[in-house]
Amino acid sequence: MNNLANKTIESLMNNGFNVRYVNDRKEAFDVFWEIYNELKPKTISWGDSLTLQSVNLLDHLRKLPGVEFIETFHDTFSWEEKFDHRRKALTAELFLTGCNAITSRGQLVNLDMIGNRTSPIGFGPKNVVLFVGINKITETLIDGMDRVRKIAAPLNAKRHESLTTPCQKTGECSDCNSLDRICNTWSITEKSYPKGRITVILIDESLGL
Repeated sequence: MNNLANKTIESLMNNGFNVRYVNDRKEAFDVFWEIYNELKPKTISWGDSLTLQSVNLLDHLRKLPGVEFIETFHDTFSWEEKFDHRRKALTAELFLTGCNAITSRGQLVNLDMIGNRTSPIGFGPKNVVLFVGINKITETLIDGMDRVRKIAAPLNAKRHESLTTPCQKTGECSDCNSLDRICNTWSITEKSYPKGRITVILIDESLGL
């Protein structure tokens, strides 16, 4: 773990976040179940995250007895059904997703199309767990926002083939007016409120976008 990661972890803890540092995805998987067994949630949902998907938890969560898993993405869902499920996700006892960037000051930086990740991180679910690769750490808030605009957003747009945005072709943000624009809602989370509501599982791998 490098000095920037150490500084970030200390800042996150000072800001009221729970932090679990792990070496790889396998360890992240195991640590999550420790958190799950402590919280014992009855409802779970999630927001789109390649890092979360790489930990291979979702299929296990879908099969948990006595636990309602609120799907937010499904090929059979209409757009209206996706919206309805994502609204319902705000009522989950546990919400899982990733993070676009984390600063050395312990700030979470996210940018969303409709707010289905940024909203539950800020309010709604009783507990939130974020799966974050060490590559998401930046020194400053400006660096974090630049990372989202220049790296995460264009690559995220490219992987959603149903959308049409300039950055899908150019690989660069043009602050577009596209109807499919995915960069609509910024979220800067300075502190976890209540303290400990948000847990960051920081993975010492380069993961996600």
